[in-house]
Amino acid sequence: MGPSRLRRPGKGWAKGLTAATDSRVANSAARHRGLAYRRVTPLTECGWSKRWATIEPGWTPTSAYVVGLIATDGCLVESRRRIDFTSADFQLAETYAILVGIPGRIRTEMTKRGTSIYRVRFGHAAFYRWLVEVGIGPRKSLTLGEIEVPGALLAPVVRGLLDGDGSISNKKWRADVTRRPLSDYRWEYLNARFTSASRGHLEWLQSELREHVHVRGGWIHMTTREDGRTCFQLRFGKFDSVRLLSWIYADSAAPCLDRKRRIWFDYCARHASDAPLKGFGRWARRDLNPHALSSNGS
Repeated sequence: MGPSRLRRPGKGWAKGLTAATDSRVANSAARHRGLAYRRVTPLTECGWSKRWATIEPGWTPTSAYVVGLIATDGCLVESRRRIDFTSADFQLAETYAILVGIPGRIRTEMTKRGTSIYRVRFGHAAFYRWLVEVGIGPRKSLTLGEIEVPGALLAPVVRGLLDGDGSISNKKWRADVTRRPLSDYRWEYLNARFTSASRGHLEWLQSELREHVHVRGGWIHMTTREDGRTCFQLRFGKFDSVRLLSWIYADSAAPCLDRKRRIWFDYCARHASDAPLKGFGRWARRDLNPHALSSNGS
């Protein structure tokens, strides 16, 4: 009988062990610490049945919009270096999946209220680390602050923030109902709003928009949700909203949530000859304001 051979530990031998409790785990970790691994073979040539996300770290118009969506409706799972995205709008989830390179991988789930939500998740260690570097980390809801985005790519980031947790309101309002109850004077308003649980994030966004878009107003308002949690809204009035939305949707081919952009496009179609849409001017007199509508909505 030949000399006995040492049996090597089998698969899963390190489960439950850490570098502090086992020298083999510590030595293995030390050999990999500080190293960065790069893929040599492109994902498209690997021939795997499972499709992996193709988005790469670094600032591009596509990644900037994705960053805006992740900052609002996304989540970074720290234990598995995974990026999750959840939305109640299928078109937004579908656009997100296409941009990150995994079209069609959308899970439909039901909420406690019986409504559908759509989830897209993928693992990408390099993109995960880059998101942390630019300011989006795990458990970001209350701690999200500024996003280190170049000024030239701020617009797609803001478009993603608006599509994720923002809103656009455009309605007609009857004015002076108490002093003039028989008056048919109506007012059309346009408001853009950004919502976040982090006030610091909205303060950063307000500062960036004032610097790059030159909006003059914008105020942060605190609200309370149905579940009792506090959130904040950055709101813009009509003139600032016109300037802001003109900047966000300057490229009609850029990815976005169609139903929100449609509100802006419909507004532009009705007021194509208005001064704000040309030079963002301000009307001094109410009777010269083309947003003052008659009772028939004309």
